Amino acid sequence: MADAAPSSPSPAGTLPAAAPAPQKLDDLMLAMDVVDTLRHQETVATRELDEETRKSQLVERLRQIYASQGITVPDRIIADGVKALEEKRFVYEPTPPSFARTLATLWVTRRTWGLAVVGVIVAGAIGVGGYSYFVVGGAKRAAEAARIELADTLPKALAKAVQTARDEAKSSDAVARVSALASAGQAAVARADAPAAKTAVADLDKLVGTLRDSWTVQIIQRKGERSGVWRVPANRQSRNYYLIVEAIGADGKVLPRAITSEETSATKTVTVWGQRVPQATFDRVAADSRDDGIIQNRLVGEKKRGDLAVTWTMPAEAGTITEW
Repeated sequence: MADAAPSSPSPAGTLPAAAPAPQKLDDLMLAMDVVDTLRHQETVATRELDEETRKSQLVERLRQIYASQGITVPDRIIADGVKALEEKRFVYEPTPPSFARTLATLWVTRRTWGLAVVGVIVAGAIGVGGYSYFVVGGAKRAAEAARIELADTLPKALAKAVQTARDEAKSSDAVARVSALASAGQAAVARADAPAAKTAVADLDKLVGTLRDSWTVQIIQRKGERSGVWRVPANRQSRNYYLIVEAIGADGKVLPRAITSEETSATKTVTVWGQRVPQATFDRVAADSRDDGIIQNRLVGEKKRGDLAVTWTMPAEAGTITEW
């Protein structure tokens, strides 16, 4: 059996060819630096790279640049850098627009836009909550308050005001006035008319103040002031007689009163006014004053607590004036 032919041996004294050594990191970094230097010399690089015959001049220029910096760069590294620049090996080219790129960009920038979105959501929630609380909730609270007012608050206030007024009323006209206001207030509550019910309560409170007042009506007697006057109305020939009076409180102080003039129909708050009386009353007071210059009986009437009107101690007539 023939032996297999032996493989050809390597030439005497030589080793098999080794695989190319991988590029060192330092060489790669130098090549990247060359590219960077070329980019900074962009006008030169562009002009030189456009002409293949002048690449050697570019290599020489780069060698001079590095030499001036005290850096020795092998020609192969410079050549590799020039080639890398031509191939745009170290140039970043962004991914073309696409749906996947958009999603990736959104994911990477989620912290930035996420805060804005959260802010919008929170603001919207606050807005909706505020509208619900202040507008919708406010309307509901107002409606509930109105219901409680008509069902509880106003009826209690009305009942209290009526009871207080009835406790103070002593005369028949005062009692009748209290009853009239009470009926008006109760009718207002029954028809859910809160403003009218509140008016009735206020009128009752004012009436109580009037009923609690007490004062006397006295003829004034002061030097330089008249104690009585008479007037002839425009629509009649006979005279109207008036005593000039003032209201004196329990503490002896003069009380201002709201008086309506029968001549002008205007109401004024005054401290003195003319109270119309029959001629006989006027003449009797005048005679009392002429006797010794002093009016002995100055009391004309008295407004007692619990009454609405003045009880006259001298004959008096309806009618008052505020100017004379």
